[in-house]
Amino acid sequence: MEGEIIVQDLELQSLIGFDGNPLNGLILHPDGVHLVYPLGTNIAAYNWRTKAQRFFEGHTNVISAVTVSNSGRYVGSGQVNYMGFRSPIIVWQFDTGQLVAKYESHKVRVESVAFSCCENFLISLGGVDDGSVIVYDIGKREVLCGSSSVKSTAGSATVLRPMHKRGECFLVAGDNILRLWTLNKEQRNIQGLDGSFAKIKRKILCTVIDRLDEYAYCGTSTGDVMKIKLNFSADTADVAPTNAPTLVGCFAKYPPAGKTRRGTSTATAVELYSKGITALYLVADGTMLVGSGDGVVELVKQKARDVGRGAYSKPDTTRLATPTRPLLVAVKSANVDSSVTSIQLMNDGVVLVGTVNCELFAVRAHDFDVTCLFTCHTSVVYDLAFPHGYSKVFATASKHDVRVWSVDTLQELLRITVRNFTCSGVLFSYDGAQIVTSWNDGNIRIFAPETGRLLYAINNCHNKGVSAIAMSKDGRKLLSGGGEGQVRVWQVDNLNGTLQAVLKEHKGPVSSIDVHQLGHEAITASADGTCVVWDIVRFTRLSIMFSSTIFTSAKYHPNGAQLLTCGTNRYIGFWEALDGSLIREIEGSSASALNSLDVTPNGKYIVTGSSDQMVKVWLYNEGVPTHVGVGHAGVVTNVKVSPDGRFVVSTSADGGIFLWRFPHAADTAPPGSLCSANSVSGGAGNRREQQTDRSRQLSLKKTLPARKENINVISKVQKVRVATDSGRPNAAATVAGDGNATETAVDGSVKCLCRRESTATCVCCDHGTGVRKIKPFGR
Repeated sequence: MEGEIIVQDLELQSLIGFDGNPLNGLILHPDGVHLVYPLGTNIAAYNWRTKAQRFFEGHTNVISAVTVSNSGRYVGSGQVNYMGFRSPIIVWQFDTGQLVAKYESHKVRVESVAFSCCENFLISLGGVDDGSVIVYDIGKREVLCGSSSVKSTAGSATVLRPMHKRGECFLVAGDNILRLWTLNKEQRNIQGLDGSFAKIKRKILCTVIDRLDEYAYCGTSTGDVMKIKLNFSADTADVAPTNAPTLVGCFAKYPPAGKTRRGTSTATAVELYSKGITALYLVADGTMLVGSGDGVVELVKQKARDVGRGAYSKPDTTRLATPTRPLLVAVKSANVDSSVTSIQLMNDGVVLVGTVNCELFAVRAHDFDVTCLFTCHTSVVYDLAFPHGYSKVFATASKHDVRVWSVDTLQELLRITVRNFTCSGVLFSYDGAQIVTSWNDGNIRIFAPETGRLLYAINNCHNKGVSAIAMSKDGRKLLSGGGEGQVRVWQVDNLNGTLQAVLKEHKGPVSSIDVHQLGHEAITASADGTCVVWDIVRFTRLSIMFSSTIFTSAKYHPNGAQLLTCGTNRYIGFWEALDGSLIREIEGSSASALNSLDVTPNGKYIVTGSSDQMVKVWLYNEGVPTHVGVGHAGVVTNVKVSPDGRFVVSTSADGGIFLWRFPHAADTAPPGSLCSANSVSGGAGNRREQQTDRSRQLSLKKTLPARKENINVISKVQKVRVATDSGRPNAAATVAGDGNATETAVDGSVKCLCRRESTATCVCCDHGTGVRKIKPFGR
């Protein structure tokens, strides 16, 4: 049909974050340049040199397992699915991103996937609800064979490892189970040999095999390392083992001097890793990298022992008192504060560590200095905000903290934490000098945008927590909505807030507030099915809109003549701003609620995010979608168009942050109207506004420091963040739950904020290191 609009895919520009939940989910590509890791329903290939990202798309739910072939030719992954459905496994070509194969054989969850060393087969291990191991022939694109991976006397298997020299053999381990499988391609079956642990019970969390397929080293939840002899013959052509895998022993670290328990012999005293060993990596020089559940990353080596003392003698399995023997000595150690799930070693000696808190660290091998590379939220992102007219950074609000991100580097620039509380809303003041946040404890806290310093707080704003906030253009009026349904107007001046009015109309929690660009009125949306337009000068209701829905968002069109709403009824509502009458409704989603919407600065397009994990771009006048973005693994909670109109940022319930390239021309000039700011006395209005801002800045000089912080000049290389442990890098000040600023790290430091080309001549740092010391607040 002529003139018909074809819906296209919204191009994903970049992802912020790293999903550290899958075991060994962080993989260094054999080319030594790319990092492969999952995030949401996508797999990202990150170029270490150019900082560019490529994506492998095709999954429909959270990715639970990732692997890369030995040559780097293939990338494979499996996902989680809903109960009663099968989970797909996908194989891509790494260079082209083309899908090679896809099969669905496991129920609910794929626990682990691995390529054989010959790259002819893909092995997959199912989860608890499946309990099977399957071998897939990549060349013929068919399932070759499969078998049950469970054992009647043991728990479920969670670890899968292929051999390095024998393409038909692989190892499966788990809760008191270790089984060596051999594939018979001609007979299309696999046969397994169970390893014998005698009376020793262990839950294996991770496994690594040496290059000669002689031994397997297994990290356990007990905190020791099991050494297993695989019993292969010296001839690599002989794939069948001569005997079942044999336990050599369980080994742990020697305890520090003077810390041996009373009554324990020094020859048998050991130090176990707290919360188990969750990641292992064998280094070529014979040492081993160990990651534990409490965040410890150590480089260990085997301590030389006397031959007469029996370093590798078979343990006495008749005694269960001390089955673990001391063997390992820690050479270097570091701590990343959360459970380690992945360890990779780069060619230049940098150790990459992925954690369950979705953080990626780089550890220098020579001194084990820790630097955070990637991080993201681990729970629901409740709000998202850009500074006015500035698209280089944006802020997100989540449980416990508020974070500021750089669009250019995709790095976290600032993290402000209020422990045990959830941030429900975040916004920047119009001049960029303040970050205003709302919290579920009923308080509003305002922070400095560069250092995260607490400027002031408005306490006890609402009885049931602050659910939404908005600020006028002049920065003098702050509107807050609470869980009890009240809307309160605050006069903000001289770093304090004074209550001006309480607007009582809503019967349910206020979900959204938007202030007109002239600052004389505002619209509030509530879960009770009403939207109210308020006169915030006389503090009266102008109009009210009803609908059989739970409103989730309400916005003014840039020309101020119309209002846009969305909610759980799946419809986008267009309303008259003058009297609140409904103009039209369009279906925004076929089956799910709309959680957020935003309008481009030129007013020509709408962007929506819904519970079906989709981001859509709409034509405003025509009311039809033009592009759809798929990739989130959770409900889309927020969408925002950048002030320059070049990209869209969306957040989801799983903590993912996606940046989409906006498909239409970035024309940011808003359309004029009778109530537009452009029509107020022409240039005279602008001059009057500039004079007002100037006089306000002069009046604030008496109370503010000499250098006023502003988000527009924030350094894109800084990393200001909270650390409860003084050993954590980039430690900074934290904000206690009572709203008072405190210093929790004695050696807390913030990276240099000077805008210089080189930090060698920095004037605000100690010893020219590019690190500025922060004094505790109030001193």
